[in-house]
Amino acid sequence: MQGTVDGFSYGLVTPVVAFLMACLGAALGLRCTTRSLRSERSFRAGWLALGATSIGSGIWTMHFVAMTGFTVREAPVGYDKPLTFASLALAVVMVGIGIFIVGYRGATRMALITGGIIMGLGIASMHYLGMAGMRFQGQFAYDTVTVALSVVIAVVAATAALWAAVSVHGFLPGLGASVVMGVAVSGMHYTGMAALSVHLHPAAGTGSAPGGDEPTSLLVPMLLGPFCFLLLAGVIVMFDPRVVMGAAPGRAAPGTGRQPAVTVQRGHARTSCRAPARRASQPPWNR
Repeated sequence: MQGTVDGFSYGLVTPVVAFLMACLGAALGLRCTTRSLRSERSFRAGWLALGATSIGSGIWTMHFVAMTGFTVREAPVGYDKPLTFASLALAVVMVGIGIFIVGYRGATRMALITGGIIMGLGIASMHYLGMAGMRFQGQFAYDTVTVALSVVIAVVAATAALWAAVSVHGFLPGLGASVVMGVAVSGMHYTGMAALSVHLHPAAGTGSAPGGDEPTSLLVPMLLGPFCFLLLAGVIVMFDPRVVMGAAPGRAAPGTGRQPAVTVQRGHARTSCRAPARRASQPPWNR
């Protein structure tokens, strides 16, 4: 028996909130990745790990916020806890691999492509592993072409995000890149959902979901953890001025080896000077 799927049982509330969570996670992750490229090597791993966890948590939260509006009208739906949490770990780990490749290999074409593919496959794997954790009296079936399209969208979105992290500077351009990634991740999710069809067992519609917790009793408390983490990461990023300004105050531009200019005001004249170079030896009467 064919089941009737409704992905918008709460109207536009769940898609909009899910999109905002994807944008928040992307914004924090991209800024942390940008910050890592301007940090000493000893601090780089910490910023990259924070960025990976932010993006992974944002994508995972986006997925399950959207899934709170998902219902099968003929059968109750539940969620398997181990698989649900495994999808979060998978998202963070694979996003982290992609980010660390770019963070330590640099913004080369091969690093961006390799990191983007791994990161995109992690996003898609998180989505379908999370779907595999759903329990109801029936089974899912997927259209192969649409699933492949969702994976392509995820890979392209991840590659574009990594490129933006190393190429886009400034608050407003970074915000725009985060919105673009939020649109792409949301598009990947709903493309994957469009590939879905439900085949119900003959006994569907009676009792509760087999072997799973009810969505409201599991998803809502479970989403609080990643959401609080994203808020904490936002506070860390917000109070680090170098994340927004793009470079540490007083540091030389990377690769120039030049000291910052200092402006000295004397009377009505303004003079720009740099750190004095070593003076050549001169006779005492000429110094």
